[in-house]
Amino acid sequence: MSFPNHRPRRLRTTPAMRRLTAEYRLAPADLILPAFIREGLSEPSPISSMPGVVQHTTESLKRAAAEAVELGVGGIMLFGIPAVRDARGTASLDPDGVLNKAIRDVRAEVGDDLVIMGDVCLDEFTDHGHCGVLDADGYVDNDATLEIYGQMAVAQADAGAHVLGPSGMMDGQIAVIRQALEESGHKNTVILAYAAKYASAFYGPFREAVDSQLKGDRRTYQMDAANRREAILEVELDLEEGADMVMVKPAMSYLDILADVAAMSPVPVSAYQISGEYAMIEAAAANGWIDRRGAITESILGIKRAGADTVLTYWASEVAGWLKES
Repeated sequence: MSFPNHRPRRLRTTPAMRRLTAEYRLAPADLILPAFIREGLSEPSPISSMPGVVQHTTESLKRAAAEAVELGVGGIMLFGIPAVRDARGTASLDPDGVLNKAIRDVRAEVGDDLVIMGDVCLDEFTDHGHCGVLDADGYVDNDATLEIYGQMAVAQADAGAHVLGPSGMMDGQIAVIRQALEESGHKNTVILAYAAKYASAFYGPFREAVDSQLKGDRRTYQMDAANRREAILEVELDLEEGADMVMVKPAMSYLDILADVAAMSPVPVSAYQISGEYAMIEAAAANGWIDRRGAITESILGIKRAGADTVLTYWASEVAGWLKES
């Protein structure tokens, strides 16, 4: 094991050699594009804290989905922003509401050529911005929220979602949604559980993206950043309840959690490169402090290297385009 018999640099000599010996690779099918649609827009609305990302209209969302198909992107995760909110998020259940209609429109546009995913959570739909209904003390009522999640999941499955992404971190949400899907005849609808979702300071730009009405925080239901073992418990519970895939969110500051989950999970593992991660790289690149393309590629490779099978990233289509070029 001594020099000069061993020169690791031999395997780094040319781009072709580095490609040949790369341990991890990105492919367009590894990427999932999160996309926002806002009710009542006549044209796409840019999100100031996420340069290059917009709140879509129906037509621009369909174009984005069609482009994702052309580029070979694996899936699209849809988030809806309604015109009217209330305390129970009832717009989430309306078959013609913004999210359910968007699922139906995208499914009509791309069929089964793209995996269409719906966000099962109430935060975009409530006038208080929390992921569930509140009790008299302002505390999120877990069990009352589960009842709505079950109905919401069925509504999205009826609209044509291939995959449902319950992201509210309510105890028992996967079991309730799985039962609701079985009873409604949606036996083949996949559940991608946001199994280890942490309360994070890096969600800030997302809240602009969905026009969040949140006051306070979500620390009574999203996980504490100080906890590592707890993530395995959350994943194990979701698997027992019927999750088909699991997710770690955020990605950047939780690569250790992602590695832990990937090491024990018998099902595919996703990680969400969230809005704050996107915004930081875009801001640094805009100031000329880092190489934009290099930083984007490296950041997603790091998530893959930590164990993610798929990555939700706002750069999904752009990166897929780069991969096709190369």
